[in-house]
Amino acid sequence: MGFFGAIFGIFGFAFGFTAGIVIGYYLFIYVQPSEVKDPKIRSLVEYDSKSLERLLPEIPLWVKNPDYDRVDWLNKFIGTMWPYLDKAICNMVKDIAKPIIADNTEKFKIDSVEFLTLTLGSLPPTFQGIKVYITEEKELIMELSIKWAGNPNIIVAVKAFGLKATIQAVDLQVFLAPRITLKPLVPSFPCFAKIFVSLMDKPHVDFGLKLLGADVMSIPGLYRFVQDTIKNQVASMYLWPRTLEVVVMDAAKAMKKPVGILHVNVLRAQKLRKKDLMGKADPYVKLKLMDDNLPSKKTTVKKSNLNPEWNEEFKLVVTDPESQALVLDVYDWEQVGRHEKMGMNIIHLKDLIPDEPTLLTLELLKNLDRNDAQNDKLRGQLVTEVTYKPFKEDDFPEVSENSKEVEKAPEGTPSGGGLLVVTIHEAQDLEGKHHTNPYVRITFRGEEKKTKENLGYVIISLSDVVTNKRINEKYHLIDSKNGRIQVELQWKPS
Repeated sequence: MGFFGAIFGIFGFAFGFTAGIVIGYYLFIYVQPSEVKDPKIRSLVEYDSKSLERLLPEIPLWVKNPDYDRVDWLNKFIGTMWPYLDKAICNMVKDIAKPIIADNTEKFKIDSVEFLTLTLGSLPPTFQGIKVYITEEKELIMELSIKWAGNPNIIVAVKAFGLKATIQAVDLQVFLAPRITLKPLVPSFPCFAKIFVSLMDKPHVDFGLKLLGADVMSIPGLYRFVQDTIKNQVASMYLWPRTLEVVVMDAAKAMKKPVGILHVNVLRAQKLRKKDLMGKADPYVKLKLMDDNLPSKKTTVKKSNLNPEWNEEFKLVVTDPESQALVLDVYDWEQVGRHEKMGMNIIHLKDLIPDEPTLLTLELLKNLDRNDAQNDKLRGQLVTEVTYKPFKEDDFPEVSENSKEVEKAPEGTPSGGGLLVVTIHEAQDLEGKHHTNPYVRITFRGEEKKTKENLGYVIISLSDVVTNKRINEKYHLIDSKNGRIQVELQWKPS
């Protein structure tokens, strides 16, 4: 009976299983459930903010708040630059951490704390939106929403009481709302002197922490304690109005306000050395101030003379007499090819007595490397007279009697703008075979166009004109042997 019972049981199971599939398929295909209803479709504008957050918990900030702008372009930029930003940020973190570590090692009797590995990983942060504030000050203020689920590898070695332990931070998640202020804005790249960073809210930080390979964050109560400690510590240091200040450049130097005029009289050179077989040279002198983006000024060229005399005067605008130096280079002018450098030297402005002429005889050197043995070779001497005249409060630019004086910019000039008056007085010693009727072309914020025969050119920084209100000088033309042009510029603010 047991055998027949087993056989009938198997047969019943097979029959019931097959019949169930057939009946279920028939009901699925041919029977329409009465409880199924068509879904109701509603537009998103009909939902309130809480309902939207339930439906779409990861709504970008630029959708929730209209005053935040979308920054997909910034995320693409950060993604491309991330390998380089990773190294730069890690170096900055080390610099910021050094004084903090130094203060706490002695306090907690720790021998040393050092980074064994510090990398932010391959996943860059994501910017959810940006808000820019417009103020009347020389500053740019931005507020960002940043989310970062990264894969950093941070390993710190701690030595204390004769023991060494390694701590590793992994699986980092950070939500930040920083305010970044760039100020003051200056006319030198990158156009701001300092970066100020504040947090507008306590940051959310989540990470794993391994001590000697074990996950210590799994210890009951430690995870919450570490999170609260980090939030409170970071908030106490950088929560607005407290800031982290990063100095990019010296603001005073970046503004480059003129503080005086350097008068240079290039008198003569003597005992110049020439390398070629003919033993002749066509020397001239180029001079400029260090940390000055203006083109070099130059003397006239003296033909076939190893003891030339110039007695030519120049004026250079000084912005920082403590750090700037006058660079003097003597060249041999060549009709074709590169001009050969015969020697050089510098004069540090800090060594000059203000308003007192100083006569100097400079030994010409190959370069400024004191350890270069080639500087011991005789290359000749350059004799100059220099006078540094700092500005005084009662110093005002003189107005030429022959120039047309303009009192102010015309009505309707935008705020911060002005009128630039350019007067071309004369040109001298121009070269070229076909320049019986020379003319001047001025280019300003437009396409550069050249004459059929290029007789030379000069570049004048308009920032000096705006600062000094007036400039009236003779400039030696670049790419010209002895050509000069006298240009007068006046700036009349609105």
